[in-house]
Amino acid sequence: MTAVPPPTRTLPLIDHDNAAPPSTLIDVARHAGVSPSTVSRILNGTAKVSEDKRTAVMAAIEKMHFAPNQMAQGLKKGRSMTIGIVVQDISSPFFDETLRGVDDGLKGTGYASVIVSGHWNAVEETERIRLLLARKVDGIILLSGHLGDDTILQFANQRPIVSTGRELRTKSALGFKLDNENGAFMAVRHLVELGHRRIAFVTGPSHHRDADERLIGYKRALAESDIAYDDKLVVGGDFHESGGLLAVNHLFETNQQFTAVFAANDLSAYGVRLCLYRKGIRVPDDISLVGFDDLPGSSYTTPPLTTIRQPLYDMGRIATNALLALINGEPVMAQIPPLELVVRETTRRVR
Repeated sequence: MTAVPPPTRTLPLIDHDNAAPPSTLIDVARHAGVSPSTVSRILNGTAKVSEDKRTAVMAAIEKMHFAPNQMAQGLKKGRSMTIGIVVQDISSPFFDETLRGVDDGLKGTGYASVIVSGHWNAVEETERIRLLLARKVDGIILLSGHLGDDTILQFANQRPIVSTGRELRTKSALGFKLDNENGAFMAVRHLVELGHRRIAFVTGPSHHRDADERLIGYKRALAESDIAYDDKLVVGGDFHESGGLLAVNHLFETNQQFTAVFAANDLSAYGVRLCLYRKGIRVPDDISLVGFDDLPGSSYTTPPLTTIRQPLYDMGRIATNALLALINGEPVMAQIPPLELVVRETTRRVR
């Protein structure tokens, strides 16, 4: 029996030449029974009209699927409808979370972002900011970095700037800072409450503001617990996995005795965990481990990492909202969520 092929199905052709043109502002005005200038002022938020007219205009916009040209509106205001974002390490999951918050904060605003990297280098950060200013961005978000406050304020004379990792508040510059010292204090205090007294600390890079503050918090927690500070238990790291691995390996090579490790960030803690695994040391049965950041992957390490949670996503959204407010000359209303200890499975009471 011969198989009968299925009938062919002809798709209708779309006549793009005769397709209905997109609705215009004039069409919306005619449908709502108002002038085009009234529609424009309502869209720009500058119109003082009755609620009935506003409702009629918004209903017409929705019915006619009218999409205002954000770029054209921006050009009329002398704006490029772009913002610049300076990150320090574009490959770091730390900045991934913050950028996700920035991206969500820009949704529906008509703004696009231009992302550049400063590589924790003040000279490169300066060059990148100048590049963004040359591209006529409407504002800049600076995520951490080594630039001095005075330099940032000078750039803010040209475009509004919002920076994380520092405290600033002027008409064109704003800085948000988390309490790194208290975060480190909470991490070490947690280990002390579990009975640990020989607590090693893998630091961040030298002369790094966040790393320096976390070292202060580490020392304060020891002092308030009547535990003597031992500089042999403090080993330099670099905020990367390899730095954490090498730091703890150094502790073993120098025959240091410790029952817990506090790592200055989660990436360092990942390296610490790998070093301990290779030496057959169990976490937390033999050594407890605490990180700092609460990166998305920290919930899925083996075992899941106890850490200090930074509100990375929230910081991105808050910085974006603050920058848009500065651009529009509006007051900035922002409240930064506090750091918090997230206890998972890498810490336990000393036997």
